[in-house]
Amino acid sequence: MRYKKYILASQFIFLSGLILALKKSAELYKLAVARSDKKCLEKLIDLSYEENLLKKINAPQNSNEWVKNVPHQEFFISSFDNLKLYGIVIKQKNYSPNWIIIVHGYNGFGLQMLDTAKKFYDANFNIVLPDCRGHGKSDGDYIGMGWHDRLDILKWINFIIKNNPHAKIILYGLSMGAATVLMTAGEILPANIKCIIEDCGYTSVLDEFSYHYDKIFGLPHFPLLNLTDLICQTKAGYKLSEASAVNQLKKCKTPVLFIHGEADRFVPTNMVYKLYESALCPKDILIVPKAGHGISAKVDEKKYWQKIFDFTGKYL
Repeated sequence: MRYKKYILASQFIFLSGLILALKKSAELYKLAVARSDKKCLEKLIDLSYEENLLKKINAPQNSNEWVKNVPHQEFFISSFDNLKLYGIVIKQKNYSPNWIIIVHGYNGFGLQMLDTAKKFYDANFNIVLPDCRGHGKSDGDYIGMGWHDRLDILKWINFIIKNNPHAKIILYGLSMGAATVLMTAGEILPANIKCIIEDCGYTSVLDEFSYHYDKIFGLPHFPLLNLTDLICQTKAGYKLSEASAVNQLKKCKTPVLFIHGEADRFVPTNMVYKLYESALCPKDILIVPKAGHGISAKVDEKKYWQKIFDFTGKYL
């Protein structure tokens, strides 16, 4: 009789633990991946001074007056899974074959990247500023974290080439946008893609979630992240464990410039070294001293842009 009680108690504890794990995993998916208000998540993981500064300095009003005075159009294209993806195209007044697709970060939108866009525009580039799926004016009820976004970027590349077959295209991404362009790097790319610039991207979605998991829940990674992985596969159509920039870089043949802040606490700086080592393509790296997440260009603007234009100049 006592033996049966032990079995029932064990079963009860197991089921209770499983229910709690499922509840917390569903909560993590809703907080981090589902399209939703991220204010609660920002408080939980403490996006820190750098993140708040990044949002402030990249606010669209900084360059709104500039963009009003240059030729630009709004476009919608269809994703591989029939979502409407929004983007702004800013064209040079005179013909230029140079194009750049600039990809924003997590919980952002294309217009937040206007300061970066202006730098490239002044260097005679045409600009594409997409809103990633689940962001801004684009459709989507989940955040792709770079994985499904890589296929969306292929669509934007084709959008450029369709009307500009001789276009010379660069991909640039910041934070989640950086992971996006790195994941895109592992796909079969047209010869129009000349090089890729990533600033503070993560090695994989699972690595980034693991890094922040303790800050959110303070609970064991196993089995909670594994369950979140399954929930993400069911609801968003991809697994956290497959969304790896490291694995994609192993297939990359396009030159890549890696940039990271030495003091990054949101995407830890050690990730960039793993990314760099995994890339078998032509590559270069810039680590900016004292720079936190996403603010390398503000900490040392001269070195940042000199490195970028020295790098792009080799391949255009």
